[in-house]
Amino acid sequence: MVYAELRRVAAHRMALQPAGHTLQPTALVHEAFLRLTGNAERTWTDRRHFFAAASEAMRHILVDRARRKAAVRHGGNQAPVPLDDVIVAGSAADEQVIAVNDALERLAASDRTAAELVQLRFFAGFTLAEAADLLGVSERTAKRIWSYARAWLFDALQQRTNVTAGS
Repeated sequence: MVYAELRRVAAHRMALQPAGHTLQPTALVHEAFLRLTGNAERTWTDRRHFFAAASEAMRHILVDRARRKAAVRHGGNQAPVPLDDVIVAGSAADEQVIAVNDALERLAASDRTAAELVQLRFFAGFTLAEAADLLGVSERTAKRIWSYARAWLFDALQQRTNVTAGS
């Protein structure tokens, strides 16, 4: 049942990728599932905990893939990242995935719930209602957190752009 849910989310979000992409939803889900079940001692307390771990695993897979593709030997250069509306990492440019990941790590240091919500939406592709359910908060609270997180990330990405442009 969990696999089917992860596969459904991954398939829907990976469909947004440009033609010619090489990462398939099944591969993403399988890799995440292997990472999740690779440690026999790992247990999950509830559905929220499992899906948070799954989204974290997908995040690391997508970020690692983006970093490999954006390496200098592959012609990768960083560019400004607009965050008008957060999109799923599967359809984002590699530079965007890396930039959002870096900003997300800084956000997690100050607001873990906001970072977890962004992670569920951006890297795992959950809707706001689904993410709110997984976090155990009302959809209204999730919208408030989402607005805050988007503004925080926008500011963080703007600062990164200004630092990159000034270099």
